[in-house]
Amino acid sequence: MQVRANGISIEVEDSGETHRPAVLLVMGLGMQLIAWPKAFVEGLHTAGYRVVRFDNRDAGLSQSFPELGVPNLVLESMKHRFGLRVRAPYSIGDMAADTRGVLDALRIETCHLVGLSMGGMIAQRLALDAPDRIASLTSIMSSSGARWLPGPKPPVMRALMQRPAGNSEEAIVDHAMRIWRLIGSPGFPIDDALLREQVVAATRRGYNRAGTARQMTAIVADTRRAADIRGMQVPTLVVHGKDDPLVPYACGEDTARRIPRAQLVGIHGMGHDLPPGVVERVLQVLLAHLRQTGSR
Repeated sequence: MQVRANGISIEVEDSGETHRPAVLLVMGLGMQLIAWPKAFVEGLHTAGYRVVRFDNRDAGLSQSFPELGVPNLVLESMKHRFGLRVRAPYSIGDMAADTRGVLDALRIETCHLVGLSMGGMIAQRLALDAPDRIASLTSIMSSSGARWLPGPKPPVMRALMQRPAGNSEEAIVDHAMRIWRLIGSPGFPIDDALLREQVVAATRRGYNRAGTARQMTAIVADTRRAADIRGMQVPTLVVHGKDDPLVPYACGEDTARRIPRAQLVGIHGMGHDLPPGVVERVLQVLLAHLRQTGSR
């Protein structure tokens, strides 16, 4: 369903049990709500939670912003590296306001907030801006955004900066498959046929390369979050793969070190995805965290 959140249209999936505590899931860069594994969503639901997912702005079926143009990622990344001001079409703070707008639209007063990758950054920002609305925060495979943290491994960065070989569905899917093979969990390999099926479904539902570029620039421009999260008031769990080639484990360690009393859980063999096996391990620590913070 579509809701109005922060003045824009956002696509939402809501399990709908208003009597249950809500868990709001925030997805990562260029990803859609369907990227949350079915087993992950069902695990939360079976445990007694109302599960809400949504497409971020410029992704999936939510509102896109083609009028804002396509940023020069190479230029803006270089400016970030040298401490210069990055020009972004919108901010992570704007995306956090979208997320808060989803809560408002669904009349959810408080929720457990779970963010993955860029979604973790959005979730950190929302937990800073509206701590009274957040019972707990879980930041998965994400980062504080501190400027000198390690970045993606060179093959991953090269793949991210490349374009698909053409505009056909096959070319787009092949390009995405190359990226997923590079960033996937070495200890929990996923079947190629299943991965391709998921990539095809996402491509057909809402492929938006320009939107992903705008989201990426918002990430690079959010330079103050690393300092801001030292004042976090929300109980926080940080989960990170020890074999993540896109957002290295050091980024998770840094996030947990900065957030007061944050719990850090590292998972051996986990990369930058949620394949079977990883889902079970993340759910185990996440559900314990939700139970411990449920009285807030």
